[in-house]
Amino acid sequence: MKDPITVSITGAAGQIGYALLTRIASGSMFGPDQPVNLRLIEIEPAMNALAGTVMELDDCAFPLLNEIVPTCDLAEGFTGSDWALLVGSVPRKAGMERADLLGINGKIFTGQGQAIAANAAPGVRTLVVGNPCNTNCLIAMNNAAGIPNDQFFAMTRLDENRAKSQLAAKAGVHNSAVSNMCIWGNHSATQYPDFTNAKIDGKLVTDVISDRAWLEGEFISTVQQRGAAIIAARGQSSATSAANGVVDTVRSLTTPTPEGDWTSVAVCSDGSYGIPEGLIASMPIKSDGKNWSVVQGVELDEFSRGKVDASVAELSEEREAVKDLIPS
Repeated sequence: MKDPITVSITGAAGQIGYALLTRIASGSMFGPDQPVNLRLIEIEPAMNALAGTVMELDDCAFPLLNEIVPTCDLAEGFTGSDWALLVGSVPRKAGMERADLLGINGKIFTGQGQAIAANAAPGVRTLVVGNPCNTNCLIAMNNAAGIPNDQFFAMTRLDENRAKSQLAAKAGVHNSAVSNMCIWGNHSATQYPDFTNAKIDGKLVTDVISDRAWLEGEFISTVQQRGAAIIAARGQSSATSAANGVVDTVRSLTTPTPEGDWTSVAVCSDGSYGIPEGLIASMPIKSDGKNWSVVQGVELDEFSRGKVDASVAELSEEREAVKDLIPS
């Protein structure tokens, strides 16, 4: 049996956390032979709910679950962490502007970035899920002195999965037939699900789905607005699908990407595709199981370039809005 790895999860008693923890403890994230230590982080008012979550994890008797540490102390929560999954954040409320949300959550992710740098393992990898996740990740990354930028990620895999599902339904195929789907830019209503480079059974989507108006219109808007549609339908935000996106993201970063394919995750830009350096932007990514890289040479037509540029412009605006939280 391997040595356990330590996984820290913020917002552990929340809906996404509740759906995520059993996936990690059962081996879905790191494999059937990898023991895990869970460090479950919550705010003080949620500690009773977290205690109930811990009881349920105990009652599952997962063979791979080595240790559970529930805490509201960031230092304790990130001690020795190999993976930090930053799920918890303040949700946007009625009448709240995006700038307000950025300011509130920015302070939270400042503290978390500092705590990760001070307490986690040197090779810790951090995946930000709490929205607005790209800029929350930017803040945490810039406040985690000494932790390399390439160890920070923001989740757009949920959007990729949504896009694959929509394309598969339109084409009348199983979602596993869809590959090379990239979400570009921000995890927001400006994100661009790139149908021009995606494939169905190895053929370009545009050769399989002839309805270009649907691809440029309803398909994109459905993916962009899917989260809002779920809230309208169930009265609560995405939980199971978001948790699944976290699992898929980590597995894609820790296992080799299939030859010729790529996946979506927001990373610190190195200037590829004209995206300003330092922004946390979603791009096509491949992994060898240990290290990741941006897939180069993906062609963006005029339509795609405009969509990518619009989303990147929003990310630049968000960075400007939180500049006071980013150490110079």
